[in-house]
Amino acid sequence: MQRSSLRDCKAWQDAGLPLSTTSNEACKLYDAFLTQWISWTNDASLGGIEGCQSRLKAADPDFVMGHVIINGLELIGTGRSVVLDKDLAASIKRMAELSKTQEVTERERLHVRALEMFAKGSLPKACDIWEQILLDNPTDLLALKLAHDSYFYLGFQPQLRDSIARVLPHWTPTIPLYGYLKGMYSFGLVETNFYDLAEKTATENLALNPADAWSVHSLAHIHEMRADVEAGLTFMKQTEKNWMNSDMLACHNYWHWALYHIEKGEYEAALTIYDDYIYKRCFSVGAMLDLVDASSMLFRLQMEGVNIGERWKEVVRVTTNHSKDHILIFNDAHILMSLCGAKDTEIAAQFMASLQELAQAPGENYQHQHFQELGLPICQAVVEFANGNYSQTVDLLHPVRYQIQRVGGSNAQRDVFNLLLINAALKSDNKLHHKLARCLLVERDGMRPNSLMTERLIRKAMSLHSLE
Repeated sequence: MQRSSLRDCKAWQDAGLPLSTTSNEACKLYDAFLTQWISWTNDASLGGIEGCQSRLKAADPDFVMGHVIINGLELIGTGRSVVLDKDLAASIKRMAELSKTQEVTERERLHVRALEMFAKGSLPKACDIWEQILLDNPTDLLALKLAHDSYFYLGFQPQLRDSIARVLPHWTPTIPLYGYLKGMYSFGLVETNFYDLAEKTATENLALNPADAWSVHSLAHIHEMRADVEAGLTFMKQTEKNWMNSDMLACHNYWHWALYHIEKGEYEAALTIYDDYIYKRCFSVGAMLDLVDASSMLFRLQMEGVNIGERWKEVVRVTTNHSKDHILIFNDAHILMSLCGAKDTEIAAQFMASLQELAQAPGENYQHQHFQELGLPICQAVVEFANGNYSQTVDLLHPVRYQIQRVGGSNAQRDVFNLLLINAALKSDNKLHHKLARCLLVERDGMRPNSLMTERLIRKAMSLHSLE
């Protein structure tokens, strides 16, 4: 992106989204930061996200929306908690204080309030505030992005779709970053099973903006949910050069690529992608999305009977640092997978104890409020499976299977819990669980016809329980 195209104070005013600063440089850096965030790309020509952040703070230290966008990215990454991270807590406090002492617009004040809610774990309340902003300011892409990602974390799939649908008529192709909005809408359609419309939306958008890694991601989901692995493999290979430099999402797109290989039983190919892309990103950056991808990948391969060597011990070196975060149940379950995979029973026990403690006094934290009936059964199921207690795993996971959507993540990501239940039922010593496994596989076959993985699991069930 050319620096000359970045919006100054007047440009933001003309767009109906005035920023309360007199610094044109601050306004342009805000735009540069937003552009990189939305495009999932650290653009060297703009100084990268970190470069923009430091320069944005220097351009106007009291610029409230500068604090909002920096804190927003930090919070939405779900890798830091204000409870454990004093620097982040101080940053949120500073932002709130500035909003009370500076002359800011009502829209900016609402942005601050929404982040305060998010920091407390009150994600639904934060979303309500962002939606309030969008009623009067439908082209406020920051509010839209923060709401979109939060709905994803909450498992609010219709809202994920509809929050974009409501504002689309107010956007035109001349508005900066318009193309990325269509990618977000496509993903909302995918998660609510409108695959044909999602495919059409993402494909049309990529024709205009081939570098939109989120539209690529949306199409990767479509191929995954249809179990159309050959089309998925071809698509990822053909488009790789367009999205591989979107470094904040490329790792996750490679994760989807590897899922196709697991579906086909091509485990070495999946491990090669893990070693070459997912592992490297996990350790070089340590973003929560990358840690989740690494844990999910190894857990799926392990359920397939693949020897993954020492890889768990490598992953746990990073995930252990987050074992006390407890920001999202979805993150917690994947962190625990790594702890159990590495056989770090001491940290795993401490993890479960802290989870139980928070479940007793959740306060206004939305995720913590669901620890008792959802977070604890899911996490305990992971522990029991790792310990070979397959019957207990089924007894914990089966009653909550239709509530698991509420832990957030995508349908493709949460499929790891479906596979956990199926594999536990297959290995259980309870004959009723064997029947359950066969029923679950019939369901899966109906939803994903021609799935090679489902066919393998059905053959496994017939082999294990042929006399029942």
